[in-house]
Amino acid sequence: MQADYVIVGAGSAGCVLATRLTEDAKTNVILIEAGGKDYNPLIHVPAGFFKMLDHDKLTWKYRSEPDPGTNGRAIVYTRGRVVGGSSSINGLIYIRGQPEDYDHWAQQGNRGWSWDDCVPLFRAAECWEGQENEVRGKNGPLHTSNTDRSPLCAAVVESGRQLGLTYQEDVNGITHGSVDTIGWCQQTRNGRRRASAARTYLARALARPNLQLITDAMVHRVVFQGKRAVGVEFARGGNTQRVMAGREVILSAGAIGSPHILQLSGVGDAEHLSEIGVPVVHQLNGVGRNMQDHFTARISYPVAGLSTANEKARGIPLAIEVLRWMFTGKGMLTYSPSLVAASVKVLESSATSDMQITFAPGSFKNGQIGELEETPGVSAGAWQMRPLSRGYVKAKSNRPEDMPLINPRYLSDETDRMALLGGLRFARRMFEAPALKPYVGAESLPGKDVQTDDELLDYARRYGGTCYHASCTCMMGQHPLAVVDDQLRVHGMDALRVIDASIMPAVTSTNTNAPTIMIAEKGAAVIKAATRERLAA
Repeated sequence: MQADYVIVGAGSAGCVLATRLTEDAKTNVILIEAGGKDYNPLIHVPAGFFKMLDHDKLTWKYRSEPDPGTNGRAIVYTRGRVVGGSSSINGLIYIRGQPEDYDHWAQQGNRGWSWDDCVPLFRAAECWEGQENEVRGKNGPLHTSNTDRSPLCAAVVESGRQLGLTYQEDVNGITHGSVDTIGWCQQTRNGRRRASAARTYLARALARPNLQLITDAMVHRVVFQGKRAVGVEFARGGNTQRVMAGREVILSAGAIGSPHILQLSGVGDAEHLSEIGVPVVHQLNGVGRNMQDHFTARISYPVAGLSTANEKARGIPLAIEVLRWMFTGKGMLTYSPSLVAASVKVLESSATSDMQITFAPGSFKNGQIGELEETPGVSAGAWQMRPLSRGYVKAKSNRPEDMPLINPRYLSDETDRMALLGGLRFARRMFEAPALKPYVGAESLPGKDVQTDDELLDYARRYGGTCYHASCTCMMGQHPLAVVDDQLRVHGMDALRVIDASIMPAVTSTNTNAPTIMIAEKGAAVIKAATRERLAA
């Protein structure tokens, strides 16, 4: 098998790239995915993400390493293993982040990555249900919509206003310098169904004769001739096969998969590769380094007088919600893990908001998203937008089937700990505000007895977890730990790019799926431009 471009990973980035590159009928693409087709009905019901957080077939079943930041726990580290990748199993939240995120990328020497550069790419991706304007697009593949607004979360919004937060009707319409805002989350949803990258981008491209999708294929390594990537080796159905790339190999396997594949292929820290028995093709010390993720800890309260998701999640109320979803495309089955997001500044040194506090009209057992409590409740999760803690992804062995070592090293930086404390205390203030106070009882988690810094941090370490925003493990830049340049080409290699969330120089301030799709739009544009230059030469 051979194609012009071989793309590894049919997740958010891979689906975008395969679709955009095959718009040119003369360009042939092979897209390789470790998982299967996105047939499982849980994928297409928005609230189905609750049942897919550690799914045996739809996820990689990753675990993070035990670490002091998680009180020695090995936490579930969900990544999608299905066509559409994590966009097929995530909480659907579509928030781009602060304009300063992208300006910061550009300020680090990455040309073409400022906010002004990225806005046209966001607009090109998006089919927004609201009004088109200078930052929102309506003609792209990716359906984005407002969330169904619950009365309980409307009270949350009013509480934020009472504390001085500015209401933002469009959370993706914020401008430079925005501080202390609150608004409704947005979703990658089209009516009643999830709008994954597979169902929006890839679905329109699969009928093209110049695109081939290979599923259930476990990539072992990139094949090199000297320092040039010429193909990919993978296992499928018990057989090892190769597919050759006439122009380039593109890794879009995500912030865990892409560095892992590079390391298995002999690209990475030479000492680490020697330890696991992989011959060194090219020493690149930053591969798998600089890992960032948002760490969240939740607080919960019982609720009286307003309905919550808890009591609707079983029995007759659930049956009613199913019918409501089927006939109206509204209700609990369209919910994301959070419906409202407050962006607040808690550190004096921050120029813009530094904490995201997200609210759900439900509460979860042990404060971890998954199983809802039986009695009515509401919860908030606090996480630092720009964490300073850095972790790693490292191949455990030279066997592709062995899970890599994953450790974001949460809360290892003092600033992150101080920010989290400020965020949790601000969330408590929200529940004390007049708009919410009539409906909530005494704090159930962590409880009113947990007050000191040490007590709150201990609680966060014992019950906090990932926001599923893994990033930065193949970071873009020109410094010693950078893996790709601003054209997303792997330093020191030919015909090899990485295009996914791993290339972020620093994690965006909010959710990462929207930026990942933008990164892939940018990557496709860069590749097309390079092709035009080559043909014109």
